[in-house]
Amino acid sequence: MFGAGLCFWGARFDILWLLGVPFALALNWFGDSLDGTLARHRNQQRPRYGFYVDHICDCLSTAFIATGMALSGLMTPAMAMGVVIAFLMLSVEAYLAAYTLGRFNISVGYFSPTELRIMLAAGILALMRWPRAHIFGADYLSLDVGGVCAIAVMGGMFIVLAIRHTRQLFVEERLP
Repeated sequence: MFGAGLCFWGARFDILWLLGVPFALALNWFGDSLDGTLARHRNQQRPRYGFYVDHICDCLSTAFIATGMALSGLMTPAMAMGVVIAFLMLSVEAYLAAYTLGRFNISVGYFSPTELRIMLAAGILALMRWPRAHIFGADYLSLDVGGVCAIAVMGGMFIVLAIRHTRQLFVEERLP
């Protein structure tokens, strides 16, 4: 994901650098999918270590991508920061649910990290064609529009899951 961030940054100078982003996302997916599978195949699982390292890497990956987007000039730094904050809020909710409820869900509805990578890759290819969006007569950076959508979706998921998990914990730990 560091490479994806570098490709975004390179797009500041030449938009063709964006072609490296889907490639970097595919490499990230391959590595992210392979590590657990390989550990299970070798019967060398370390679930707590794997959980910890995987999610530390996810946080770093988000920072690399958002920094690259902000440095590209294709997304405002404030929007990149908003996306990171929304991602981290959703991540914290998932980690707290894993600790308090004993289960960790990486997917929400039809969306998993694989679908998100595919959507980002497709969005990057569209970005090369349409770096700016014209909405209701105003001109915006396309990545800013995508950032608003991402923040809205992650924020909505955060609210729904926080309410659901709070209610579940309230019921499970009723006071006498």
